[in-house]
Amino acid sequence: MKGHYTWFHDLPAKIHDVEKYYPDTEKLFLAIAVGVLLILGGSIATKYLRRSEDIETRIVPGSPGLFYNIFDVIIEAFVKYHDSILGKENRKYVPLTGSIFIFLLFSNLLGLIPGFAAITTSIWINVGVALVVFFCFKWYGIREHGAVGYVKHFFGPVWWLAPFIFCLEIVSICLRVLTLNLRMYWNITADHIVLDTSIQLTKVVVPVAFYALGTFVSFMQAFVFATLTMVYILLATQHGEEHH
Repeated sequence: MKGHYTWFHDLPAKIHDVEKYYPDTEKLFLAIAVGVLLILGGSIATKYLRRSEDIETRIVPGSPGLFYNIFDVIIEAFVKYHDSILGKENRKYVPLTGSIFIFLLFSNLLGLIPGFAAITTSIWINVGVALVVFFCFKWYGIREHGAVGYVKHFFGPVWWLAPFIFCLEIVSICLRVLTLNLRMYWNITADHIVLDTSIQLTKVVVPVAFYALGTFVSFMQAFVFATLTMVYILLATQHGEEHH
């Protein structure tokens, strides 16, 4: 699918040959830039919260740290939602699920800015994030149950159905990577097709509604991706016969 116009098309021919335009390369550069900026932003923000006095100054209600207050509300809401799925005892997974949510949210929102490509309309970037989730929940499961104990759960409780259950579980786990990727790709792609079409047909006023819709879709897709990550971690680390 041909992507919408971005500033990358205007780079000098010596740097970028339009005849050899690779949109996935542009999206990869943008993804790296988003990741670096989020890391720098997080480092700067936490730099001023290392002492208890800093926390009281910047986060306590009524203090002048409005920026920190806003993000404190957002993070608190996310952690509470995380607790509702994985429990308070598993807050150690918040750095992973939170990072995925924030990265995907900013990546989705960046695509709504004129001149920027929609990062998550690249299958390869989505696959990369999905593979991070895949290897992380596999590792968490092995760490929780041990390698042998984790693999044993793939065979189910009935010995004569073990080969069938094992094959079914392997297919199910592999499909998780595929569905995480395609759900994000198709929803964001469809959203941008609708947005581009509305801009071409109406130019003003009407596209505002579609930008609002695009913002909602951007949030929901990042939210769903993070939620599924939590569910996969839960399935990999929980004890009992229902474990996967």
